[in-house]
Amino acid sequence: MESIKGKSILLAGATGGIGQAVAKMLAASGANLFLTGRTESKLKILADSLNLDPQNWMAADLTKEAEADRLFQQFTAVMPSIDVLINASGIGIIKPADQLTSEEFMHTLQLNLFAPFLLLRKFLPEFKAKKKGLIIHVPGILGKVPMAGAAAYSASKYGLVGMLQSIREELKRTDVRFTNLFLGGVDSPFWDTIDLRVQRDKMVTAEEAARAIWFLCQQPASGVVSEMVLQPFNHQAI
Repeated sequence: MESIKGKSILLAGATGGIGQAVAKMLAASGANLFLTGRTESKLKILADSLNLDPQNWMAADLTKEAEADRLFQQFTAVMPSIDVLINASGIGIIKPADQLTSEEFMHTLQLNLFAPFLLLRKFLPEFKAKKKGLIIHVPGILGKVPMAGAAAYSASKYGLVGMLQSIREELKRTDVRFTNLFLGGVDSPFWDTIDLRVQRDKMVTAEEAARAIWFLCQQPASGVVSEMVLQPFNHQAI
């Protein structure tokens, strides 16, 4: 296993339940951490709790190209390079397709698909120049197995997986590795605004999901974990 200590890691989606937990694990392992998320107040509280330098975090709406550019500029100003990019950000809107508004559908695509594209477009040149590094995304189990009421969410996550597979082909002659973590049923704030009867007490905890990401950051240089699936034992989809 490779050590995390001293590695320059960009974590997007740091203000979510999983993101906050993995940030704490990475910091405790000695990573050179840079955090971003949509909510500045939550991001500041997290950064302060980790004693991060104010230059090592920035709130950003990554659906906007100008903010993705600003994030890249600040990251490169304080970090010597990028070793690991983790994108744990996203949004879920679960409702029947005929009840989805056009705005909800497009908002889901913007956050779950377009934002990762903008982020990768900024950082891929450095990964390609170094010919090594690790890129981790969290498409969720609905990026592999669809569910009723998840038309927008599954569309965005299936699109994300396809995009990442295509980009991986572009970099296959390098040592840049891509890993997708398919999480199913994680007890996190994701469910707070979703009107479904779910058994959150039987879900995977946010800490357990974060530990999977922490583990994936330590993949041996001689190989790659292309995919990992983590889901509740009693809710297995695959």
